[in-house]
Amino acid sequence: MLTYNVIKQKVHELINFLSQLEEQYLEVGIEEQEEIFYEQREKFNEEKSTIDYLNYSDEWISHAGRMIFLNKTCFNGLYRQNRKGMYNVPFGKRKKVTICDQSNLIAVNRVLQGVKLTIGDFQELSDYVDENTFIYIDPPYRPLSNTSSFNDYSKEPFNDDSQIRLADWVKLLDSKKAFFMLSNSDPTNTDPEDKFFENLYKNFTINKVKASRAINSKGSGRGKVNELLILNYKSE
Repeated sequence: MLTYNVIKQKVHELINFLSQLEEQYLEVGIEEQEEIFYEQREKFNEEKSTIDYLNYSDEWISHAGRMIFLNKTCFNGLYRQNRKGMYNVPFGKRKKVTICDQSNLIAVNRVLQGVKLTIGDFQELSDYVDENTFIYIDPPYRPLSNTSSFNDYSKEPFNDDSQIRLADWVKLLDSKKAFFMLSNSDPTNTDPEDKFFENLYKNFTINKVKASRAINSKGSGRGKVNELLILNYKSE
C-alpha cells in the first residue's frame, strides 16, 4: 500500500530511483544481477523494521522502489514473507526485465488521483459499502494439499477459520445489496469430496473457471486447473 501511495504522490521521484537501479542492474551479467537482487532484498527488509508506514518520509521512495524492483526480478513476481515478516522470495534469473516502466507508472499515478487508499482487516470496509458498491475479493487461496509450499503470503496465516469469517462478511455485503465477486481455489481439483466452498457459498453463484498455475518450481505443475469465481449476481 505504501508503494501505491508513493506512485500516487511522488511518482517522478520514484521513477528517478528506479531508473538508476535499472541502469545499474542491466549493465552487468546474471551473477552480478543476483548479487544486486539479494543486496536490495536485504535493504528492503531492513527498511521494513524501521520505516514509518503512516507518515511520509524520503525513505518511502526507496522502499517503494525496492518493492517494485524485487517484484520485477524475483521468482515469478511473488510477494511472500517468512514468519518474522521478512520478504523471502528468491532471485528470478530473468533474462529480460523492465524495472522502470515509466509510462505505466505515470498512467497509474493519474488513475489514483482522487482515490482513497486504505489498509486493514476486510471487515473495516463495511461502512464504505452500500447498494452502489462493487467489491472484488481476492483472499489467500485455500491450499489444494497439506504440502502446498505457498499456503500463506504473510506471517499471519489465512486458514479455514479465516475463510469462514470472510464468508460471513460476504453475506453482510449481500445484505447491503452490494455486488461482489470472490475468487479462490477449487478443492475438488485434488479431492472430489471436498465441498468446503460449495457449502460456504451455497446461496450464491459458483462458477468454475480454468486457470494456469504459474507458481510452481516444476513445469509439470503449471497446467490448467479449476478455480472458483463466486458471485451474488448473474454473469453472462
